[in-house]
Amino acid sequence: MKIKIRKGDTVRLISGRLEDKGKEGEVIKVLPEQEYVVVQGLNLHSKHQRQVQTQGRTISPGIVKFEAPFHISNVRVVCPKCHQATRIKMQSEEGRVVRVCKQCDALIDS
Repeated sequence: MKIKIRKGDTVRLISGRLEDKGKEGEVIKVLPEQEYVVVQGLNLHSKHQRQVQTQGRTISPGIVKFEAPFHISNVRVVCPKCHQATRIKMQSEEGRVVRVCKQCDALIDS
């Protein structure tokens, strides 16, 4: 499957945990093999970290918060022109392929 979401895109969560549903964030990382994306500030999980000493460095103990990945089907790209969560179509313009909003035909790639 062709991944149409890229790092740096603003996306809206359309399904998932109730407290995160409908929120927007920027894509930090795309995992194309597993079809997952990591979104900044969404799907926060806690991990209890114990103190570890490796190669002369010590990792401090405590509770670490991190963003867990979402499946790519749970997010939609937010169009910069109409500000709607929309699907994306690929279109050829001037010899290169660009991403276009399906609702208002605005370019998503800058």
